[in-house]
This record gives sequence, structure tokens and C-alpha cells, in this order.
Amino acid sequence: QAARATRTIVIAGVPAGLLQDDVLADILTIHFQMSRNNGGDVEEVTYPTRNKGVAYVTFEDQGVVESVLKKDQHLLQDKRLPRHYPLTVTRYCHNVSSSLIHLIIL
Repeated sequence: QAARATRTIVIAGVPAGLLQDDVLADILTIHFQMSRNNGGDVEEVTYPTRNKGVAYVTFEDQGVVESVLKKDQHLLQDKRLPRHYPLTVTRYCHNVSSSLIHLIIL
């Protein structure tokens, strides 16, 4: 089994405060499991995190990370959301500093 960090992506642009946290985590899970989003089996979604609007998605298979990162644009859409939200998807890295995540959010 691949190390957890290599199977995890960082999502910025999550619409914080619109829905309950567990509902938003479910929407993210569904989004990243869909084949049209190059997704696959999601092991865990970590949301909320210390950084507003940021979530972590861990996949069962490391290969899914590569295909998700290849998709040009991820638009989070669900009937419970008022509009579509563009997401910034990046590879998880232990060295990602909070200042970099702050820049992604801005």
C-alpha cells in the first residue's frame, strides 16, 4: 500500500460556511469518485481543516491522484450548492507551508 501522503491531494476553494461540514465532505467525496472528474475510490476526506476553504482527499489508489491532477479544471457542483465552485487541486506535500496554502486561497 502506497504511503498515505502519496495518495492525498489538497483542495483549495471549498465554499466554506455554505453547508454543514459533513455535507460538504460528502459532496467532495462524490466529486472525486466520479469518473468524469478522473476520480476513483476515496478513502477519506479531511474537512474542515485549519485552513479555511481547504480540504484533503485521500484515495485508495495512488494512480487516481495522477489522473485527478491531469484534469484541467475541477468544478464542484451539487444541487445543494447555489452555484459551481472552481477548485484548485494540488499534490499533497509535507513541505507545503501554510503561507503557500494562504496564497492559493487568495
